[in-house]
Amino acid sequence: MRATTPRLFAVAVAVWSTTWFAITFQVAGAPPETGVTWRFALAALLLAGFCRLTGRSLRFPARVHLGLASLGLFMFCLSYLGVYRAETLLVSGLVAVGYSASPLLNMAVARLALGTRGSWSVATGGLLGMAGIALVFWQEIAGAEASAGALAGAAFTAGAVLASSVGNVFATRLAARGLDVWQKMAWGMAYGAAGSGLAAVVSGAGLAIPLTFPFLASLLYLAVLGSIVAFAAYLTLLQRVGAARAGYVGVMTPVVALAISGLAEGFAWGALTWAGVAVVVAGNVVMLRSR
Repeated sequence: MRATTPRLFAVAVAVWSTTWFAITFQVAGAPPETGVTWRFALAALLLAGFCRLTGRSLRFPARVHLGLASLGLFMFCLSYLGVYRAETLLVSGLVAVGYSASPLLNMAVARLALGTRGSWSVATGGLLGMAGIALVFWQEIAGAEASAGALAGAAFTAGAVLASSVGNVFATRLAARGLDVWQKMAWGMAYGAAGSGLAAVVSGAGLAIPLTFPFLASLLYLAVLGSIVAFAAYLTLLQRVGAARAGYVGVMTPVVALAISGLAEGFAWGALTWAGVAVVVAGNVVMLRSR
C-alpha cells in the first residue's frame, strides 16, 4: 500500500524526534566519527540484504556511483559528523534552531543547483518555523554562554544543515536516473560510512566501540529506525513534495522531541514554549498547503 504524504512526514518526524536522545549514548561512548561510521555501516549492510531479497540491483555504472558517493559524503557523512560534533559543544536548543533553517536553505540550494522555483508561501512557512523554534528554546538559548566552543558548535551545525541540503540535490538527481529510495540508501550509507571511517582513522579517533548495552542498543536503534526507516520516509517525501517542504521535518522534529521529554522527563512547558509550538504549527500548515 502506498504511504500517504502526511504519513511519511509523520514517520520521519516521529522517529527522528527520538534519535536526539539515542545520539547522547553514542557521543558519550565513542568519538562522533566512530559512532557515525558504525551507524551507517550497519544500516548499509541491512539495506544491501533487503535489496538482494527484493530483487533490486545494486550494480551501477561509474557515473551513477559518482552521484551515490556524493550523496553519501554530504547526507550521511558530513551532515552527521557535523551534528554529532555540535551536540558535544552546544545546548540542544541551538542545534534545533540551526536545523529549523532547513526549509529555507533547501529552497535556496535547490534553486541554485536544480533551477527549482521557490514560493513566498514556502519562504513564509520556513521563517515561521525558525521563529517558533527560537521561542520554544528561548530560555535554553538565552542561558547559553558565548565561547570558542559555542562558536565551533554553531559552525558545525551550519555545516551539517548545508551538507544535508546539498545531499538532497544528489538524491533528486539519482531519482531522475531511475534509482529508487532503497538503492540510493544502500550505496549512499555505505559511502557515508566509508567517509566517516576514513575521518575516524585520520583523526586518530579509531573504530573501536564500547561493547556496552546502552551503546549497542542505541546503535541498533539509530541504524534501523533512525537511518533506514526515517530516511526511507524522508527521501520518498523529498521526491514527492520537493526539498523545501520536506525540510520542514527538521522544524517539527525538535518540537515532538520536547513533547516526549515533557511526558518522560517532566519538562515544564511555559508560555513561550506554547507560543513557539503554535508558530511552528502555523508554519507547517502554510508550508504543506503551498504548491
